[in-house]
Amino acid sequence: MSGAWSDFFLGALAGIFGSTVLLGLYVQRGSRKKTSSLLRRREEKIRHAQHLRLSMGPHIVALGGGTGLSTLLRGLKRYTRNITAVVTVSDEGGSSGRLRQEWGMLPPGDIRNCIVALAEDDNYLNNILNFRFDRGELSGHNLGNLILLAATEIAGDFRTAVEEMNNLLAIRGRVLPVTTEAIQITAKLQDERILRGELEISKEGSFIRDIWLEPSDVTPLPEILEAIEKADILVLGPGSLFTSVLPNLLVPDIAKALRESGKPIIYVANLMTQPGETEFLSFEDHIFWIKKLLQKWPDYVFANNGTIPKNIIEKYKRDGAVPLTDSKESSDYTCIAEDFLTIERDLLRHNSNRLAEEIIRLYKYATPSQEYEKL
Repeated sequence: MSGAWSDFFLGALAGIFGSTVLLGLYVQRGSRKKTSSLLRRREEKIRHAQHLRLSMGPHIVALGGGTGLSTLLRGLKRYTRNITAVVTVSDEGGSSGRLRQEWGMLPPGDIRNCIVALAEDDNYLNNILNFRFDRGELSGHNLGNLILLAATEIAGDFRTAVEEMNNLLAIRGRVLPVTTEAIQITAKLQDERILRGELEISKEGSFIRDIWLEPSDVTPLPEILEAIEKADILVLGPGSLFTSVLPNLLVPDIAKALRESGKPIIYVANLMTQPGETEFLSFEDHIFWIKKLLQKWPDYVFANNGTIPKNIIEKYKRDGAVPLTDSKESSDYTCIAEDFLTIERDLLRHNSNRLAEEIIRLYKYATPSQEYEKL
């Protein structure tokens, strides 16, 4: 082949090769864009389908406080977005107590925990909103509490601030304080002494003879009463008996609405007794207090029958806590004993997924007038 033809051939080949590469890159880029677009549309369809599924879920009202209620909510949000979390506002300790004393606001800590629990991505939000300052004037405060404080100052009231946080974080449900009035838990002991406030009661709750709120005629938010009326199922706890669960029942209109709802009421019993607060109370004593304030027995009681390792039992015993287990059958309520236990860094916690599964199973297959049947 002559040199001219050789140069022409090589040049043409290079041109064809180059064009092919460019065309390949163009097609590849277009393919990637198409694939990316398809993935986005697919994700949007999945999110839409999930939203529809959760929107059709049961209407659940859960009442409590502390870490127990937020634990329950993390499991329930997998099944429904029709959740109303009703949170007690009697907390006096930690960051919440300081903000209550210094700013006159209702304690935000338990509400913050519940909002985070119902958020789409609770892990990321948990890191942000539960960030605790460790120095300076902000030492001991949570960022989420301060955000709620700022929202309260801007909105002018705590209720609106909480609603704004619900909307801002697009949570699966809503979180509401049981009341926007300043309240204090008060109790009379068996020796006639009077205890005032959550901190005092948490130290000597086992000897309480009577308990009430001051003021006694506190009113709940109207939205809570509406939610109870629409609810398919009602849940009390888990949480500290006298300082998280019972304060909600001490609001007269709340107890009345629950009592007259005709819907299944579940009480989720704690895993262990609490030093000071319920140190000498039995499983049945816990149920008795629910019945005393509700003026009716709960329809179902969830009790843990999962095995607790001996070393952890011994650790809790040293602090004055023992397992809280069902010890006798009752004709007044149905006890559902399951393994609701999970262990995190040698600390006993309720398994949020197992609790939610059992609640949804009960909602589907049982009513207060029916026997609960395991399927």
